[in-house]
Amino acid sequence: MRWTLKPKPSEETVQHLAKALNVEDFVATLLVQRGIETFEDARRFFRPSLEDLHDPYLMKDMEKAVARIEKAIENEENILVFGDYDVDGTTAVSLVSSYLKTYYPNVATYIPDRYDEGYGISFKGIDFADDNGFSLIIALDCGIKSIDHVGYAKAKNIDFIICDHHRPGDFLPEAIAVLDPKRDDCTYPYDELCGCGIGFKLIQALGQNRNETIDDLIPYLDLVSAAIAADIVPMTGENRVLAYFGLQVINSDPRPGIKAIIHQIKKQTLDITDVVFIIAPRINAAGRIKHGNHAVELLTEFDFEQAQQFASEIEAYNSERKDLDKLITKEALKQIEENNEKERFTSVVFQEDWHKGVIGIVASRLIETYYRPTLVFTKSGDKYAASARSVKGFDVYNALEACTEHLEQFGGHMYAAGMTLKEENYQIFKDAFEKEVEKTIHPDMLTPEIAVDAEIDFADITPKLIRILKQFEPYGPQNMTPIFLTRNIKDTGHGKPLGQEDEHLKLFVKQSRSLGTEGLAAIGFNLGNKIELTTHQKPFQAVYCIDENEWKGKLSLQLRLRDIKQ
Repeated sequence: MRWTLKPKPSEETVQHLAKALNVEDFVATLLVQRGIETFEDARRFFRPSLEDLHDPYLMKDMEKAVARIEKAIENEENILVFGDYDVDGTTAVSLVSSYLKTYYPNVATYIPDRYDEGYGISFKGIDFADDNGFSLIIALDCGIKSIDHVGYAKAKNIDFIICDHHRPGDFLPEAIAVLDPKRDDCTYPYDELCGCGIGFKLIQALGQNRNETIDDLIPYLDLVSAAIAADIVPMTGENRVLAYFGLQVINSDPRPGIKAIIHQIKKQTLDITDVVFIIAPRINAAGRIKHGNHAVELLTEFDFEQAQQFASEIEAYNSERKDLDKLITKEALKQIEENNEKERFTSVVFQEDWHKGVIGIVASRLIETYYRPTLVFTKSGDKYAASARSVKGFDVYNALEACTEHLEQFGGHMYAAGMTLKEENYQIFKDAFEKEVEKTIHPDMLTPEIAVDAEIDFADITPKLIRILKQFEPYGPQNMTPIFLTRNIKDTGHGKPLGQEDEHLKLFVKQSRSLGTEGLAAIGFNLGNKIELTTHQKPFQAVYCIDENEWKGKLSLQLRLRDIKQ
């Protein structure tokens, strides 16, 4: 691990903010690092308000989208709500379809089959719309590059409204409306919304047209916060407001489908981390193992008993997903070792029987062992399909774009992408991708980095600090959990390894006698091999987050160690 202290912001800005908020300088430093420099910035950060959401009509083509939907309703047309099979897509479809159905019955949903149709808008989906009399398709979390598909639909007199958040290509599809803040000609003030977030802006605009207020739309925010958490978009601006209020809905009055998931895990209060690691994987498991339709059924079901039945089926898919994930990761690691590819700049692996639904998760797992841009391929029909994952700071989308001559299609983000290629191009692409990454990646990016927010002493960890840090939530990209560095720490002698293979580390640490003999509890996941650094009262330094541990209904302070060094 590479420890780097974040650059210190302007001392004048920090002191001005510290004085305005009556907080310590290092707390003000944490805020300035997050772009919060004034009292007004801090008010918006610590007191998120739905009034801070932007007018949806500031988004390019929003008026056209609303007008076309209203026309469809007036003419009693059939509307098909189409979305991708991941969490962002299925929550977006559930949100827009359930909203429209509150006042218009002729609405149906369509999720493409991951294995038969692949990612995004499909010709099969358009044929389904044509066969069943749909004249308007609202596409969510996909479609920004579907020029041919939209043209195919147009020839069948089917209109498209596209709601996407991915980067557009050189040309836009000829849809009635293309809602995407990443369009060059869109001046919407915030361009980091997820697909479900764009769907929410659409229903916000429709609601304004019907004299509804933002308060009328709060019940839909459980879906939006799940999508924001799962899609790993920046936890800033509108995303932070939507996630904040969405978490309140999840913890107070979630829709029956989400309530059924929570009911199974029996956890009282969920934070954004729980949404990422508990709710999102279960919603995702439907599309990975069976079909994304199962997720939409769960999320749009209003009978709790029926929702519980759907949730138990999805729980079974999630268990199967976990087993496949472990097995394929093991096989992929073995392949890298046997092919002597440990020293490469990339990990690119293929096996034709790997389950397409989990290759993205496997790519992330491989990065935990070999920290470098990673692609996991499997056979999909007569093509090879892959999921790509990247390391911090490296844009895998750009690297794929440089190798586009060998690909059939690709799409995605800086850190995650998907692609297909012809079998005969696999080795050519693998070599080209390796060369491109070797040429463009900075050597430092191949070592995991822990970016430290501030160096503090244990004496700085006060009840006031913990109260303030609680208000930094929800955490996410660009507002990550603060990481602190403390030097000259000693274990009190009660430290021990934990886990079946002693892979974790439990310590009780102190910096001085002021904390008594007990010390602060600290847990280091996958740091069990570093216990020797802490024995016999040897001093060491640690980087950590300040956490609360819940055990038998009681909350206690705990340091979550990220790494330790002598």
